[in-house]
Amino acid sequence: QVRLVESGGGSVQPGGSLRLSCAASGYTGACMGWFRQAPGKEREGVAVIGSTAYTNYADSVKGRFTISQDNAKNTVYLQMNSLKPEDTAMYYCAAARGYCPFGAFYPQDFGYWGQGTQVTVSS
Repeated sequence: QVRLVESGGGSVQPGGSLRLSCAASGYTGACMGWFRQAPGKEREGVAVIGSTAYTNYADSVKGRFTISQDNAKNTVYLQMNSLKPEDTAMYYCAAARGYCPFGAFYPQDFGYWGQGTQVTVSS
């Protein structure tokens, strides 16, 4: 049974930083990612990382967010810098049943989900 547990969310002022963590258990696939969903909006992809260290980011976070993984700890991280109010959302960790899609990535590409962690960026 795959279990994904996120942590690290919170409230921060614009320009601040947060680091999200996702601890995975029971997962043997090759791609994990982060998605987010703001109230009234669809869930959107933020970043993905593959077992070969392949990474991809949404245009809106390129240069500000960094996804990484610690295979020994079965944990994926999302370092978020220069946060903006529009980054406010529930952030979800996700894991795919196979490899990362090349190029655009969507929620339907991922079969396992965490419970989410709230990120609020406000002055």
